[in-house]
Amino acid sequence: MPRLILLLVLMLLPLGTALGAVQSPAFLNPGPHELWLLIDQSSSSLRIYRGERMLERFAPVSVGRGGVKRLRRQGDSSTPSGVFRINRVKFDSDFHIFLGIDFPTAEHAREAWEAGMMTAREYGDFMSDLRRTGAPPQDTVLGGYIGIHGLGEADPEIHRRFNWTQGCVAVTNSQIDHLADMVTIGTRVVIR
Repeated sequence: MPRLILLLVLMLLPLGTALGAVQSPAFLNPGPHELWLLIDQSSSSLRIYRGERMLERFAPVSVGRGGVKRLRRQGDSSTPSGVFRINRVKFDSDFHIFLGIDFPTAEHAREAWEAGMMTAREYGDFMSDLRRTGAPPQDTVLGGYIGIHGLGEADPEIHRRFNWTQGCVAVTNSQIDHLADMVTIGTRVVIR
């Protein structure tokens, strides 16, 4: 019964409010063997979980220069918050390895349309592309090409001191190597 009450409360809250309430891994109700990632701007960290048990913590991580926001605009250098899935891997990235996430999600697009950031036509085209291909289009008013990546040739000192990306989450090259060995397509990624 308590789970049903929580579900009803969450259905009544705006998605951003509900996600902002994510304080513990238990909120996401991960399966006991599910590997998933939590990226937290406030602690500048990336935590790797199996179920509700934290396995590892990487800190500091860098997010976009514009911070973490629920709704971002293409080019504003912010990192989107929400619950995502890894949907692609690029091993020959300029930033060593790139683990792409499925941003923008259908929920982000709906919220952007409701907030007047997307026209009805843009929203319709987005949803049509998403249904047709199974992957979100990357050239939207919300931007795209968001993921977790290494430093490549970037300055490690800048990485330690500043949020410097255009919206992605950056970790060191050795950390992205480790992550690439652990995650799979479909691994859940929570950014807050």
